[in-house]
Amino acid sequence: MIRIYKFGEVPASEIFARTAPTVDVSAIVSDIIDNVKKRGDGAVLDYCRKFDRAELSSLAVTKEEIDEAVASVAPEFLDILKRAAANIRKFHERQKRNSFIINDEPGVVIGQKIIPVDRAGLYVPGGTAAYPSTVLMDAIPAKIAGVPEVVMVTPPNAEGKINPVILAAASVAGVDRIFKVGGAQAIAALAYGTESIPKVDKIVGPGNAFVAEAKKQVFGRVSIDMIAGPSEILIVADGKNDPAVVAADMLSQAEHDKMASAVLVTDSEELAVKVSAELERQIPLLDRAEIARASVDNNGQIIVAEDLMNAIEISNEIAPEHLELCVDDPFGLLDSVRHAGSVFMGRNCPEALGDYFAGPNHTLPTSGTAKFSSPLGVDDFIKKTQYTYYTAAALDKVAEDVAYFARREGLTGHAESAVIRTHKKAIK
Repeated sequence: MIRIYKFGEVPASEIFARTAPTVDVSAIVSDIIDNVKKRGDGAVLDYCRKFDRAELSSLAVTKEEIDEAVASVAPEFLDILKRAAANIRKFHERQKRNSFIINDEPGVVIGQKIIPVDRAGLYVPGGTAAYPSTVLMDAIPAKIAGVPEVVMVTPPNAEGKINPVILAAASVAGVDRIFKVGGAQAIAALAYGTESIPKVDKIVGPGNAFVAEAKKQVFGRVSIDMIAGPSEILIVADGKNDPAVVAADMLSQAEHDKMASAVLVTDSEELAVKVSAELERQIPLLDRAEIARASVDNNGQIIVAEDLMNAIEISNEIAPEHLELCVDDPFGLLDSVRHAGSVFMGRNCPEALGDYFAGPNHTLPTSGTAKFSSPLGVDDFIKKTQYTYYTAAALDKVAEDVAYFARREGLTGHAESAVIRTHKKAIK
C-alpha cells in the first residue's frame, strides 16, 4: 500500500529512492563490447542466438519485410501513427537552430555553423512490450536536424522477426536502415561498427540495465543522449481533483516497471486518503498489475504539502521526469517550475498524451537530472562549429592585446603567433 506523509516527514532526496536491488553488469557488458569489437557480425549473430534465441542469416531488415509489416498493421493504427508523427514534427521543427554570422567591425567576421551529425543510431527496446512511440520520438528530431543517415537497432523475436508496429513506425518516421539486434551487443555494434552495421556518431534511446551500461562504456567513442533511469511521475494536485483520475495517472507510470516511481503532492489530506484507496481499487484491474503493485508498494508516495507553492518547491527539489499540474490555473504555477523533464498542464492533460501524441518529446531526464538536462530534441543531433576571420588591418589593431593576454598566462608561443604577422614585438 502506498505511503502517505506530511510535508517534512520525508526528505525530498528520498522521494524517488528505489528500494529494489541493482545488479552490477559492467563486467558482462565490457566482455560483450570487446567481443563485438573483435569479431563484428559473428559476435552479434552469436548473441542473437544466445539471448534472443534467433537464428539469423542476416542482421539487416529488408525493404520487403518493412513493406509486409506496414501492410499488416491495422489501417486505423497506421493513421494514428501518422497523426502523432505530424504533431511531433510540428513541435520539433520549432527547435531548429540557425547558423549566424557577425560582421559589425571592419575586417572582422565571426560566426557559427550548425551541422548535423553524419549518422545517428536509435535503440528501440523489444522484450515484453513494443514501443513504436520511441521510434517516432527518436527518429523524427534526427531527420529534422538533417542527419543524412538514421540507423535503428531493435531485438528480434525467436523467429527472427521484428514487431510489425515497430517497422511501421520506422517507415512513418523515415528511418533509413534497420538491424535485428538488441542489448549491449547492439550498442557496441553502433559504437564500433561491424561488417553489416555502420558506426554511428550519436546513440539515443532507452533500454534495460545492459543497454544503459553499454551506453556508459562507449560514451566518448560516440555521443549518447542520456542514461535513462526508471520512469517517474509527480502530480501536484489540489483538493478539487477526482481521486480516480489522479490514481489512474499515477498508475500510468507505475505499470512501466517495478522500479518506476509515482508520487502525489497535494494540499488536501482528504484527496491523499481517497487516492490511496483508488490505487488499491485500480491496481488489480491492470494487465500489468503485478508490476504496478511492486512499483506502488516500493516506490510510490503521497505527500501532503502546506499549500500549492510548497508543492512546487517539493517538485523542484525532486526534479521529476514527468510533472502534472492538476490545478485550476496551471499557467499561474508554470513560472515557478524550475526542474522537470516535461510538464502537463491542467486536469485534462494526462502524461499519456505526451507519451504518444501531443508532440513534445517523451525521452526525458530521470533520477533528478532534470536539474541540468533536457528532453531529447533536435539539438541532440547537431553540432556547432565556430569560425573567425580577421584582415591584416584588423589583426594589427588587436595583436598586442592578444600577446599581452597570452604572456599573462605564461604562453610566449601564443604571444609570438599573434604579433609575428604584424612585425611587432610581443609585449613583455
